Amino acid sequence: MQSPIFAYNDQQTQEAWSLQNKHMLRVALTGHDDVLARKGTMVAYQGLVEFDAEYQSNSQSRSRAHTGEGLDLMRCHGQGTVYFSNLAQCVHVVDVDQDGLTVDSSYVLAMDSNLHHEVIAVDSLYGISGSGKYQLNITGRGKVALMTSGSPLFMQVTPDKYVNCDADAIVAWSTGLRVQMQAQTHSSGVWRRRGNTGEGWELSFMGSGFALVQPSELLPPQNAQVGQGLAAQYGMGQHGARGQSQGNVWS
Repeated sequence: MQSPIFAYNDQQTQEAWSLQNKHMLRVALTGHDDVLARKGTMVAYQGLVEFDAEYQSNSQSRSRAHTGEGLDLMRCHGQGTVYFSNLAQCVHVVDVDQDGLTVDSSYVLAMDSNLHHEVIAVDSLYGISGSGKYQLNITGRGKVALMTSGSPLFMQVTPDKYVNCDADAIVAWSTGLRVQMQAQTHSSGVWRRRGNTGEGWELSFMGSGFALVQPSELLPPQNAQVGQGLAAQYGMGQHGARGQSQGNVWS
């Protein structure tokens, strides 16, 4: 049997974390270090690997209930190779160092089990609720696999050049950056997108670090369901992509 599809075979590498392709993460387990991955994202594995639901502490459960931010994780351990993917999103492996990484939990595919993560309030001093108010802060040393809809934009932030990003498009940023949430509109329209421009809340980053932005202001549904009727076919209605992602959209 012959076909060009057979060219997409397993990528051999000595790296524990690597990309099988731009949509699929490959992690080699040696029996020493576990990997935490988003529930349901394992697409294949080889070897003796086990998958267990990850325990959530009371504080993590309370934070999730209060903020809506958090991770539903499974622990992968054993010896073998595991492949992870989610809705064919682009996957990117990031090395987390002492500076830390702040990210929307919806974009996390997997992380080293030794990393610490907790929910933080962004721009809480300003009392602005909505997109981007709560995020996940990841600290320690290890690797995190992030997902984006399309190829992202990496923007360097320096003390003399701050960066503004749409709050619905930002994926992650250096934890050490100073962040402000703002909307360039008058108070009577603060809960609407700005006039007729279609733009809403934005995050302003200052300091030294980076910001990662995806070329989309809508997340694909993490638990996509097939809807009914014409509207659902085009992603509308309560069963469509827009309905599943209403928490990420200002309307």
